[in-house]
Amino acid sequence: MATGYLDILRARHATRLLVGTLIGRLPNATAPIAIVLFVRAEGGSYSLAGVLAAVYGLSNAVGQPVLGRLVDLKGQPRVQLPAALLSALAMAVFAFTGTGSLVVAYGAVALAGLFTPPLEGGLRALWSSVLPKEEHVHRAYALDAVAQEVMFAVGPLLVTVCTSLWSAQAALLVLNVIGVLGALSVVVSPPSRAWRSAPREAHWLGALRSPGLIALLGAFLAVGMALGSITVAAVTYADDHGGDAVYGWLMAGIGLGALVGGIAYGARQWAGEPARRLQVIVALLAVFYLPLMLMPGPVAMTLLTVVAGVFLAPAIACAFVLVDRHAPRGTVTEAFSWLVTTFTVGASLGTGVTGPVVEAGGALWGFAVPGAAGGVSLLVLTATGRVLAVPARTAVVAAGSENDPNRAVEPRFSSKDRA
Repeated sequence: MATGYLDILRARHATRLLVGTLIGRLPNATAPIAIVLFVRAEGGSYSLAGVLAAVYGLSNAVGQPVLGRLVDLKGQPRVQLPAALLSALAMAVFAFTGTGSLVVAYGAVALAGLFTPPLEGGLRALWSSVLPKEEHVHRAYALDAVAQEVMFAVGPLLVTVCTSLWSAQAALLVLNVIGVLGALSVVVSPPSRAWRSAPREAHWLGALRSPGLIALLGAFLAVGMALGSITVAAVTYADDHGGDAVYGWLMAGIGLGALVGGIAYGARQWAGEPARRLQVIVALLAVFYLPLMLMPGPVAMTLLTVVAGVFLAPAIACAFVLVDRHAPRGTVTEAFSWLVTTFTVGASLGTGVTGPVVEAGGALWGFAVPGAAGGVSLLVLTATGRVLAVPARTAVVAAGSENDPNRAVEPRFSSKDRA
């Protein structure tokens, strides 16, 4: 297992691209908690803090596919670095002006989210130009999903450390400066500078003209809802079983499970059709959400969250394979950015839906939502199985690719032609 991941990290530019992307995404990963802590330090209410964080999230969801399309059209350096600078500048305006003028605060936060660079989608477009073997690209997708879980676990901790050492304002500024440095590290790298999207057909829908991609996004909207609902249900559970510390352990359990599952998933080369494999993974994801309704004591509940998180990173990694297969020619960054946006919107919907559910029926019914959302995702994948099994465009494949159901290896992903 370790050897397989080391092979990826030893590849020229691979470690730099992975680490640079993670650092560049720190402002995005930490923005919700950083905004809340800053608003509270300024004397603002939790309601104001929550609305500002939601504005950031919504504008980020809008901006990712738009900027992703620009990357496909103009290249990575000409879009990613200016976007990172504009986002950091907007957040700096928010940090220095505070909440004295709500118009300025809302505008600055919205611009910071809107111009968040699509580094995540950009990295996935680069993998096949850096890693020549198809099994390495497959494993890199899993490593990418694992690293994402680590970042979202470590990011909030960095915010609290910066706030404790200096201030909430300093946390906003420092993390955004670090994010710009991460983006800079990526865009000045040879793979990023050399990357060019394949020629694309002019179409206002862009990546969304792919039926397979639409089907996948519908399924992952529900997966995002499942994850978002757990955060609300976990708060309600923690209120009755020990408070914030218990909530922290439950969220850490989800992250740990995803970490273990992602590493194990990427450690082997998977046979068969990825669309069918994703159905199995999502089915297991839904099934293992159900035991959370048992709501045992904090220790046992933490163990259940670890188990519940095991299939999250594998589902995301498998989805990356399908996004690459179904993205119309010349739209790979935009397609990956749509997956990020859909997942984010789904998590927000899950949070919004579960709030009234727990008020009406308590944590028990709150923990029923992720299982139900996972079931909806499985239904979407099953209903659209034929669409997902047929690539929207011709992939560049190695002998025995997944396009041939009688063979068993992953495709040599077509995004290689975009470098």
